[in-house]
Amino acid sequence: MSNQPKWLDYAQRLQAIAQAGLAYSPNKYDVERFEELQRISYQMMSEHSDIPFEKVEALFESEAGYPTPKVDVRGAVFHEGKILLVQEQVDQYWSLPGGWADVSHSVKENVIKEAQEEAGAIVVPKRIIAIQDRKRHNKPVYVYSIYKIFVQCDFIEMAFETNTETITADFFGPDELPPLSLTRNTPEQIKMCFEALHSDHIEPFFD
Repeated sequence: MSNQPKWLDYAQRLQAIAQAGLAYSPNKYDVERFEELQRISYQMMSEHSDIPFEKVEALFESEAGYPTPKVDVRGAVFHEGKILLVQEQVDQYWSLPGGWADVSHSVKENVIKEAQEEAGAIVVPKRIIAIQDRKRHNKPVYVYSIYKIFVQCDFIEMAFETNTETITADFFGPDELPPLSLTRNTPEQIKMCFEALHSDHIEPFFD
């Protein structure tokens, strides 16, 4: 069940219909109707949130064609029974290394890249733990639809280097977690990763 309010579900559906219509409709009058529908969806998102209309419009400005979810990859990297977390520059809270998936990389390549860039860690992705619909598990709500992919990784070595995204990186046991960046990962999601570590035959969880 989604954590997000009904109005956002409706606004996202309207935006998706408008985006697809603008991509595929050859009729100029229909294009005008889809543009109006798109503006209405932006107004809904703006008026019921703290996001200015112009920012909502800018977020979707580069979106074209059939609308699809964005992808957020997270590496669950374990060493001696503890999980690797990075402290985010933006909010000072902690998260699994990860972020938006680059279009030029596979899921595995994205996980390797994010662990290296954010934690200075060399890792080997092993298996998918879960693919979750963000709106069912994380807050605050986003105007985008997002799939979060959690990947269990083997740890090779780490040498943290100063970067623009994270302050530091360290390993934590299940009962000693620091304050988490809940928009990126919740205690329940970290627990899910620990459960995967202790199971040899886990079936990937997906919404």
